[in-house]
Amino acid sequence: MIDTILDQLWRVYTEQNPQVKAVYDAFASRGEQVVNDHIAFRTFDLPEINISRLASVFQRNGYEMQGEYLFPEKKLYARHYEHANPKYPKVFISQLELDSFSDKFQKIIRETVAKIDINALLSDEFIYSGVLWDKISFQTYNELRKESEYAAWLYANGFVANHFTVSINHLKTFPKGIREVNAFLKEKGFLMNANPNEIQGSAEKLLEQSSIKAGIQTKEFIEGSFEIPGAYYEFAQRYRDAEGKLFESFIADSANKIFESTDFYAQS
Repeated sequence: MIDTILDQLWRVYTEQNPQVKAVYDAFASRGEQVVNDHIAFRTFDLPEINISRLASVFQRNGYEMQGEYLFPEKKLYARHYEHANPKYPKVFISQLELDSFSDKFQKIIRETVAKIDINALLSDEFIYSGVLWDKISFQTYNELRKESEYAAWLYANGFVANHFTVSINHLKTFPKGIREVNAFLKEKGFLMNANPNEIQGSAEKLLEQSSIKAGIQTKEFIEGSFEIPGAYYEFAQRYRDAEGKLFESFIADSANKIFESTDFYAQS
């Protein structure tokens, strides 16, 4: 079952974000077999759709929680999950802590989530089902953006993968690692998230990450069609600690900047 879930997540992700498939194809053209390091999801901290609800899809299919993370600046809490079989990607799920926002903001989110048919959340398919609430409003989208780009993105995109991640450790034709990968992507015309740097983390911290900016997609809102950021593609290089064990966790400070790959201003 987990294979079906992962296949469907990838299908929706690439269909909605063609620049992601273009990156994948660019690696494949060099003879690379791309291995996915992790998949990330976003949600709100409401009982109906919180981290535990999303994680249950994966826990029913062999995943277990391995780590917790706090992002005070973004007002987020996150967990990551791993499968007993290392061939499957890690899963990273974050949630927005609503109590940290204005009453107006909270009201919008709570009323939005209340429109979900609870039956739609009973199937594993909901993890890639997109927007499960009512028709989305561009006015509401922009209202949410005033307080949280994360919330606006989730409101407009719903339950889909926020990003997949190429495991640089598994690439065969990039001996210089993440810096060579980034140079390759820029040569191909992809825009990197460089806020404040292209590479987040360090070898000393045992994890380096980069990402392309989310591509623009056209969404249908109540008010008409508008262009907004979609999902992005991430790249991760992991290192071994002093005992020779590969670092399999995440670094909150690094992920904090990677989140901004979907910020609206990042498209300029």
